[in-house]
Amino acid sequence: MPIRFVSTHLLIWLLLLHPLSAKPADMVLRGGAIYTVDGARSWAEALAVEDGKIVYVGTDGGVDDWIGADTEIVELQGRMVLPGFHDSHVHPASGGVELNQCDLNSANSVEEIEKKLANYAGEHPELEWVVGGGWQMPIFPEGQPTAEQLDRLIPDRPAFITSSDAHTAWLNSKALEAAGITSDTPDPEGGKIDRDAEGRPTGLLREEAIGLVSGLLPETSGEEYREGLLTGLAEANRYGITSLVEANATDPIVRAYRELDADGLLTARVVAALYTNPKAGQAQVSDLVRKRESNKGGLFRPTSVKLYADGVIEAHTAALLEPYLDANHRGLSIWNRDEFARTVAALQKERFQIHVHAIGDRAIRETLDALEAAESQTGSLDLRHQIAHLQLLSPQDIPRFRALGVVANFQPLWAYPDSFIEKLTIPVLGPERSAWLYPMKSFHDQGVVVVGGSDWSVTSINPLPAIQVGVTRTDPEQPDAGPLLPEQAMTLPAMLAAYTINGAYGMHQEEQTGSLEVGKFADLVILEKNLFEIPVDEIGKVRVVRTILAGKTVYRSED
Repeated sequence: MPIRFVSTHLLIWLLLLHPLSAKPADMVLRGGAIYTVDGARSWAEALAVEDGKIVYVGTDGGVDDWIGADTEIVELQGRMVLPGFHDSHVHPASGGVELNQCDLNSANSVEEIEKKLANYAGEHPELEWVVGGGWQMPIFPEGQPTAEQLDRLIPDRPAFITSSDAHTAWLNSKALEAAGITSDTPDPEGGKIDRDAEGRPTGLLREEAIGLVSGLLPETSGEEYREGLLTGLAEANRYGITSLVEANATDPIVRAYRELDADGLLTARVVAALYTNPKAGQAQVSDLVRKRESNKGGLFRPTSVKLYADGVIEAHTAALLEPYLDANHRGLSIWNRDEFARTVAALQKERFQIHVHAIGDRAIRETLDALEAAESQTGSLDLRHQIAHLQLLSPQDIPRFRALGVVANFQPLWAYPDSFIEKLTIPVLGPERSAWLYPMKSFHDQGVVVVGGSDWSVTSINPLPAIQVGVTRTDPEQPDAGPLLPEQAMTLPAMLAAYTINGAYGMHQEEQTGSLEVGKFADLVILEKNLFEIPVDEIGKVRVVRTILAGKTVYRSED
């Protein structure tokens, strides 16, 4: 036998035993429960990372070939590893800015809210305006605080305090006066000024009416947005998030992302949904194209646009097919319907991914109608448009999502019977419509791609309590309190997919992230416990040990 033949076959045999690697891996994780979320939903014990990408997934024994003198070895000791979480609807920049203002998100009573507001105003006498946010509507009678209440706390200067859902602003009399809002001020298109029986403004502005005042506020500086974004990204990384959709990217927010990306400080992959002004309509599309092309970066892609179709049920501004039970109207459409359809068509032609806020069944149907009309002009472009929130559905519209390739973007942490649902939603919808609140499983069972988002700072940015609620439909803090529509509960694998591979699909990056497979980026999260081995009502309490983006640690727990 020729020596050349023997040598060739010996080389092949050696390569089968020892994978060809240019160098030892930078990092090896071993001894864990690695849930890959690949097509087979397979498990592994070990994983190796080199140059930011996964080069090995398999057994502990097999990973030894990737270990060199400089390899970082992470001994998992049975901990769980998942692909990095994808938050498909979140506001890191504005949420971070809010944390640095008068933050009311943790206040659980009227007394707490009042104390925080009074203390903040007293601590900041230098502020021309007192600005804050995060108050929860169900805390107040009928969800409606008044200007007089705020006057007692902050009598000397204007105050502007947004609700936790950001669809209502609470003003004191000084703020109403500064904006010139009186009994004679008409409601703007797509907005509402709350009024008492005599027609006087009560101090609450809904939806587009907020714009009557927001333009008067002291401008948030570029540095404040930058610091806010850094704060928001740190919160995201803390909870295992490595990819996210910035759900309302105004110009200053875009600049903050672009700067961090250029400085190497962006710690997540970001698709930004560029803000669209309902008053500008399709005329703004060319400017949106310019913003998309001029702001692309390494980890930052402003390839989506954000449209608000309606408001929220608790403020009676969600657009419904049938009237609210306690009011003779069907809510608000933020856009003129015809202009909405024309703008959607123009965005489709420019190959934008469209991200729509739609809460009510009418808003969802009109959005689907507009997307269907746009596709009839261009054909299918695989843009993976998304409709976010999806609180109230008409069941006949669910199959349209799959037919149009539209991604169902849920905020699962809302899908349990909290005070918003029990006090401000079910009573104004009635039992028949309330049977279709957040119908996640119905979407999943009909083959629609389901993704999960937080809408932080509206609710917690932590995906794990949201995953728990998706599985249980119960209050993560009081799991024995009873579920909301338990027939809509998802399985744990389905919920994990929503926050990993499905989220990646929605961001057009499923070939790079979303599962732990050779060749993909090493975006992953290490959890202290295996989610499949603990009671489902404990999922939300599991701690993130480490978050890794492209092989680099962006969060590590202190203990």
